[in-house]
Amino acid sequence: MKCAVLHGEVPASAGRDEQDVLIQAGCVSRSLAEQGYEPAVIPVSANFLHLMDRLNFIQPDFVFNLVESILGQGRLIHMAPSILDYLKIPYTGARTEAIFVTSQKLMAKKFLQMNGLDTPPWITLDDAQGKPFAPGLYIIKSVWEHASVGLDEDSIVSVQHEKKLHKLMISKRESLGGACFAELFVAGREFNLSMLAGPEGPEVLPPAEIRFDDYPPEKLHVVGYRAKWDEDSFEYRHTPRTFEFPAEDAPLLLKLMDLAIACWQLFDLKGYARVDFRVDEAGRPWILEINANPCLSPDGGFYAAAERRGLGFNQVIERIIADI
Repeated sequence: MKCAVLHGEVPASAGRDEQDVLIQAGCVSRSLAEQGYEPAVIPVSANFLHLMDRLNFIQPDFVFNLVESILGQGRLIHMAPSILDYLKIPYTGARTEAIFVTSQKLMAKKFLQMNGLDTPPWITLDDAQGKPFAPGLYIIKSVWEHASVGLDEDSIVSVQHEKKLHKLMISKRESLGGACFAELFVAGREFNLSMLAGPEGPEVLPPAEIRFDDYPPEKLHVVGYRAKWDEDSFEYRHTPRTFEFPAEDAPLLLKLMDLAIACWQLFDLKGYARVDFRVDEAGRPWILEINANPCLSPDGGFYAAAERRGLGFNQVIERIIADI
């Protein structure tokens, strides 16, 4: 069977967050070849007619969709599956609608809130003057960009008045892809729950917690860009992932697993996904983000959880394909 592996075109000047998709494409292609498929890797640019010509020429039986951004813009992530829908080519992972809704963080948060799933309160530039405002710590995030782009400690601000928060959002929006919002900062623990499709529905893989080891008391606990991508940074070296938990965490972990499945069902996810949580000091979980097609790099969090379950990389790829 022929398979096309799509990923966003990566310029030589791109940061590590963008370059990581090349590692994913290489690993997935090797896995597909080992399993008897004929993979063809296709970088996706904004020239969508060229993409359609390539796909029509190759005539793949299915596409493994690894597109995380186009032109370095997360807001274009849904274009690849939209084109595949148009061409009637089956593809892995979430469908166009789910990718669009979960990638647009404000829309995802509204869906969560409307369905009774806790997500931290937020304010946008459009409603900062009219929405109820609570003084405190806020974290300013990109609406579209993932991989913690533009996110670090200086994204967390202490404000007493909404006008000040409004000004801070304006000052940061260009560095955050042109659209941003402020979310009430949840101090506490950070968890990632990965899910993988199986014959009986989605399976929640072993929960992971990101620890903040040896952080000074005054240093805020946030998994920002440096923690994810800058190997020489304090944050990268002091935010290890752990799958080991004391017995008293068992009820919390079960709650997180139930919430992850609820997100899968709400957004109609497929193949694989990851949900990121913060748990506040009272033990209440808050859903931060849903990643409909998370990173598949061998050193990434999703595969670490799969390995913990005893799954090899080829098994993971096989199960993702089986859920097309």
